[in-house]
Amino acid sequence: MGGAVVDEGPTGIKAPDGGWGWAVLFGCFVITGFSYAFPKAVSVFFKELMREFGIGYSDTAWISSILLAMLYGTGPLCSVCVNRFGCRPVMLAGGLLASLGMVAASFCGSIIQLYLTTGVITGLGLALNFQPSLIMLNRYFNKRRPMANGLAAAGSPVFLCALSPLGQLLQDHYGWRGGFLILGGLLLNCCVCAALMRPLEASRPGSGPGPQRPARRLLDLSVFRDRGFVIYAAAASIMVLGLFVPPVFVVSYAKDLGVPDTQAAFLLTVLGFIDIFARPAAGFITGLKKVRPYSVYLFSFSMFFNGFTDLTGSTASDYGGLVVFCIFFGISYGMVGALQFEVLMAIVGTQKFSSAIGLVLLLEAIAVLIGPPSGGKLLDATHVYQYVFLLAGAEVVASSLVLVLGNFFCIKKRPEAAVEEGERHKPPADVRVDSREVEHFLKAEPEKNGEVVHTPETSV
Repeated sequence: MGGAVVDEGPTGIKAPDGGWGWAVLFGCFVITGFSYAFPKAVSVFFKELMREFGIGYSDTAWISSILLAMLYGTGPLCSVCVNRFGCRPVMLAGGLLASLGMVAASFCGSIIQLYLTTGVITGLGLALNFQPSLIMLNRYFNKRRPMANGLAAAGSPVFLCALSPLGQLLQDHYGWRGGFLILGGLLLNCCVCAALMRPLEASRPGSGPGPQRPARRLLDLSVFRDRGFVIYAAAASIMVLGLFVPPVFVVSYAKDLGVPDTQAAFLLTVLGFIDIFARPAAGFITGLKKVRPYSVYLFSFSMFFNGFTDLTGSTASDYGGLVVFCIFFGISYGMVGALQFEVLMAIVGTQKFSSAIGLVLLLEAIAVLIGPPSGGKLLDATHVYQYVFLLAGAEVVASSLVLVLGNFFCIKKRPEAAVEEGERHKPPADVRVDSREVEHFLKAEPEKNGEVVHTPETSV
């Protein structure tokens, strides 16, 4: 498949790292909030839906599962659309679809219709907004990109803290149908955010035509030839198997220990509140000049920290222990959320990011559908919550080891041509090479893709 990119940004243009980029960052903050918080927020309507349609919790839970599956699984489709039509048109269409799905859901007469409207249509709409917003953020920020990613990622816990009580309030006053209708109206704000995604334009000196941009594939599968991307994708897929399991089961774990329902639900509030501050803080720290060259290692540490928190949280025997677990889980979860796309951006560069993120999200979609259900089956078989947390922790720790070991061997075992090239340009024996230069999670040939080419994260 071939075709020129409408909105990819002119080749060679420097990211402004500010200016209109702050408006783009605000739009990405809102889009991220809706995308990640909405599947969780609709769960407040589940009891009302169960009563209305005479179904069980597992049937209603499929609504959130389908939403998440669409958000992750349609990654390649979003990449193709962005590479064909550009970010802004795709996001405008996505905002309309997301709103239409919720409005149509308010008129549904069966749970199957809700799967189609709220799950498929709204989920697809959110997916068409989420991925392009990250692509635009990558184009507008380079030096300040870690901080920008952290601030944008903070939209998830902020919106979760806002949408869940709002959904409960709407249900109490207008019922689930009225609540879905109003939420559909709120999702039209995605179109406003789409309007903020102004394409970058390079200034052309003189009146002559600018250089022709080469045609690009609608879905660039060449990223799989980049060992850095392959290692990242493998580690991220393993991580997602266990990453979302503890938040799903921690409230039930507390209730199993005899904690009252209100106090048990407060655990997620603690987790979300810590997450709000952890994400921008992680982005700010990663953006520091001395820290940014090691962003991949910081991401690996975040994954290990999260998995270790799960393993130690399995020993909690009272409410206080679970509160401490949620505090540390919120910190590590926020770090992972702030760094995951920053590291991917650094690995593949701007031009291939639209395809890379779509393929990564597709792989993660498979893991998302496997992770929580596998934890539920383990719980059904053993009736011991500790085993669920141990399984999740082991999976996330394993992902951190895949990333670290893959990074180590990727650098140590470079292709023969790259080694020979390095020998030709080998510095004199009396000149010491900075050890940082061999520690980055990088490609042998960095792409000149519109970013500053010699940043530490994108060149060896």
